[in-house]
Amino acid sequence: MDLIIGSHVSYKNDTQLLGSVKEAISYGANTFMFYTGAPQNTKRGMIQDEITFQAYQLMREHHMDLENIICHAPYIVNLCNDEKFDFSVSFLKQEIERCEQLGITKLVLHPGSSVGLERNHAISNIIKGLNIILDNNYNVIICLETMAGKGTEVGKSFEELKFIIDHVNNKSRIGVCLDTCHIHDAGYDLNDFDAVLDEFERVIGLSYLKCLHINDSKNEKESHKDRHENIGYGCIGFDNLIHIIYHKKLEKIPKILETPYIEKEYPPYKQEIDMILDKVFNEKLKEEVIDYYQR
Repeated sequence: MDLIIGSHVSYKNDTQLLGSVKEAISYGANTFMFYTGAPQNTKRGMIQDEITFQAYQLMREHHMDLENIICHAPYIVNLCNDEKFDFSVSFLKQEIERCEQLGITKLVLHPGSSVGLERNHAISNIIKGLNIILDNNYNVIICLETMAGKGTEVGKSFEELKFIIDHVNNKSRIGVCLDTCHIHDAGYDLNDFDAVLDEFERVIGLSYLKCLHINDSKNEKESHKDRHENIGYGCIGFDNLIHIIYHKKLEKIPKILETPYIEKEYPPYKQEIDMILDKVFNEKLKEEVIDYYQR
């Protein structure tokens, strides 16, 4: 089985996609996820095609498939919200255009938070917004992320995501990103992931599953906290995550690590990917990460 594994990486205005590819390669990854700008604001630099083409060449040299590369939409958009609805739609349209220019076909989106609105109204806003946004000829799929259910988040159950998908007009342009920490915190039992995946298949359908976020969780099941932990150091556990990562039904789906930096400074992804490829839990992972970057 050729594992499609990577992590979140940076995207800087001067090095753009090429810098993202180089960072992913330094971790031993064959895929990655990035934001096209800071997730907390609207500042976006002009995409330079020459740099993009250099990134493509480097990806070919390292056997990276552009179809497996993931973009993540910024946190500042919230399709649920009445007051921010027009802004969210407009900005997501721009993000899709940027993805199209970069050749990226998958854009992960947090569905949104209702924040004072009646939940059904908030979900209707999401559906309305998605139908406006996806009314184009671009080859970009919006992947709704499974959420932990923190506060008023929408997307904490497969049924909620299914309802949204059912009401999106262009089914070929909508998908799901399954986050292990989020579904654990939402109440799904990852000690029996086969049953969870069967439920996903029954409710939504595996054809809609486009990417996985692989994270351990700092909290117990059904905590609705959404606090990621390094692989094997949390309440989901190493063996459960390895079972998910290497699941036969998921072998063609990109797996992206979003685990926390060690001491908020050092990315753990090279060491975590090594550990995942070895399928052996490294109890000294955090110490080794610090040592690696302090050498």
